[in-house]
Amino acid sequence: MPDDQSGSSRRTGDAEPPMRRAERRYPPSSYYRRVALGTVLPGAGLLRTRWKALGWVLIAVVVALVGSVVWSFVQDGIIRTALDTAVNTKALQVVALVVLVGSVVWVGSIVLTAQQSWPRIREGRWLRVLFAALMCAVVAAPAAVAVRYVGVQASVINDVFSDGFGEGHIADPEQPDPWADIPRVNIALLGSDAGRDRVGVRTDSMMVVSIDTRTGDALLIGIPRNLENVPIPASNPLHRLWPNGYNCGDECLMNGIWTLATDHPDLFPDDPNPGLTSTIDVLGEITGLDIQRSVVIDLKGFKELVDAMGGVEVNARERVCVECSSLPGGGIKWTNNGKVEWIEPGLQKLDGRRALWYARSRAGSDDFSRMRRQRCVAGALLTQADPVSLFANYPRIAKAVKDNVRITIPQSELQAWVDLVLRIQDGGSIRSLPVTSKVVRPADPDFAKIRALVEKGVRAPTASPSPSASASPSSTPTPSTTSTSSPTPSVPADESAAPISATC
Repeated sequence: MPDDQSGSSRRTGDAEPPMRRAERRYPPSSYYRRVALGTVLPGAGLLRTRWKALGWVLIAVVVALVGSVVWSFVQDGIIRTALDTAVNTKALQVVALVVLVGSVVWVGSIVLTAQQSWPRIREGRWLRVLFAALMCAVVAAPAAVAVRYVGVQASVINDVFSDGFGEGHIADPEQPDPWADIPRVNIALLGSDAGRDRVGVRTDSMMVVSIDTRTGDALLIGIPRNLENVPIPASNPLHRLWPNGYNCGDECLMNGIWTLATDHPDLFPDDPNPGLTSTIDVLGEITGLDIQRSVVIDLKGFKELVDAMGGVEVNARERVCVECSSLPGGGIKWTNNGKVEWIEPGLQKLDGRRALWYARSRAGSDDFSRMRRQRCVAGALLTQADPVSLFANYPRIAKAVKDNVRITIPQSELQAWVDLVLRIQDGGSIRSLPVTSKVVRPADPDFAKIRALVEKGVRAPTASPSPSASASPSSTPTPSTTSTSSPTPSVPADESAAPISATC
């Protein structure tokens, strides 16, 4: 009996406690491992549970989606695929839906994995709950950002791009080469100085960009704002009022065409934007180019856009005053409470305020120098966009674009423009045509000579800049400083189109 009691006691003492058996059957380490695995790959954490069939289904769906994306990248390239999607509102809606539904299913699979792998012990349960919640957040947070960015991009496409200008399409997005029948495309870039202290809209900055659709070469042509006697084509209703050009002296300048047209709405009964139409028509008459599309930006928006992009780097070739104006008898008046501020020569990064003054200031300088600076800033913005900064600041950039930019490119044509932009980036050059004082006397401009120079610039081969014409790649941006000396206006060397780096 004692022996039997002794054996029974021994067996009872050796028995494993229920909590220890539960810990061995559902170890905490297995819980953390499965939940983490399900966070990395949807469904992977379910493969050792009774929901393994669902796990395999989720993995198959993920493999199929990733495979289709990789195939698109292989076929068209990562940049082309991303840009094509970014300009297609229907594709953006699909992406947003896939990301939203996918993230909900993914988070659901993490929760199910945690429930199926939950250890049958009390110790550490709040830590396990926190871990599962953290894993859900790891998936949900980026998905929420992605859906937001996709929504912002779709809103930009809908608000900025329109079908309100031109007849039909100039490119055929359905063709392998949408630009096959269009040797050149010409775009007007207009900077508006509309504001509360100004009457009407004045195109303070005017530039025509002519692009060779085969090579991607782009020519930037600056048009002086103060041209007199500008020709108005017979096809424009303003020709009835000014058949011999806009010729009433220094009160009738090129930058007043927009306001002139909006002051005569009766002449444009079916045109929602007669100011833009007339400005485009006159620019086409001056340059001899058929201008098919336009970009209009409020100069306040230019400042916001540069700030949102993290600034713009320029190689200043002259000293430019900031927050200043010209005095009637010569000299400079400082408008920021008398504060003297200059942008000094040299390579430097400008914020939005200083970039705007660098592009606009003509105190102590002239319109020709200002036009050169405007082309330089435009070229810098085209070539310096940093994808990481653009992505990080995209909502801010998008707001600046939506509020201040209007682009007359139909949405259905945007994928063709993606193709053209890639051609410019892949091998195209950006050249600048200085319409200087050798060509233009604002009071009596030689429009025939301007058209001849434009024609020559359009046909001219790309020239290589001299080593001294542009900043060294190793140059370090230097901050601009404050001084009290006078600026030295720059004078372009000749009238030929040259790489933009040679004049910037």
